[in-house]
Amino acid sequence: MTAARAFVLLASFAAALPAAAQTPSAVAEEIGPWRLGCVADRMTDRLACQVRHRDWVAQPAGGAPGLALEVIERGGRLVPAVTARDLSLEGASRGLLAFTGTAQIRFDQNAMAEMPCGLEGRSLVCAPRAAEAERVAGELATARRALVRIAGLSGPQGEPAELPLADTRAALERYRRLVPAGTVPPPAPGGLDLPELLGRLQRLLGQ
Repeated sequence: MTAARAFVLLASFAAALPAAAQTPSAVAEEIGPWRLGCVADRMTDRLACQVRHRDWVAQPAGGAPGLALEVIERGGRLVPAVTARDLSLEGASRGLLAFTGTAQIRFDQNAMAEMPCGLEGRSLVCAPRAAEAERVAGELATARRALVRIAGLSGPQGEPAELPLADTRAALERYRRLVPAGTVPPPAPGGLDLPELLGRLQRLLGQ
């Protein structure tokens, strides 16, 4: 059997395998300033992926986790979000943003958008309102710069972080090839009042 014939047979065999058998167990790529990381669930072979900017919006400090610019899925769209993942007792100050905070984001010279913060599991996620999701999703794909700032009860906190953007569309397209639209479960519904939220935070951080 020639080498060319063997290659064709191997390629045909790989194409005939179930999709799960071809799912990578992990992915780690850098696309411009974006870092794409995925890990497969060994029970379902489903990939859990994250697209995060390499620069921090706010550096980790004093036991508090850093604030990052991520791309998340909302309503079938890939939108920007400011996140602090896996909050611990030491990161309680980040968790308080879930009750009082808003992230402000501005792409290039476009109008600023405000992204209310909330808890999703043990993570803080500040995401666009539904009314602005389409606009900021479109701006994200083509922008060359993002300005990001956190605003709390006392107002905006200092100068915004400036993050250079490039190859964003390529990063989003790569993510979509790995995670088709509609395969990410929606976030847990909110609707809790402040006492309930405080109790939830206490329970989460006490685990």
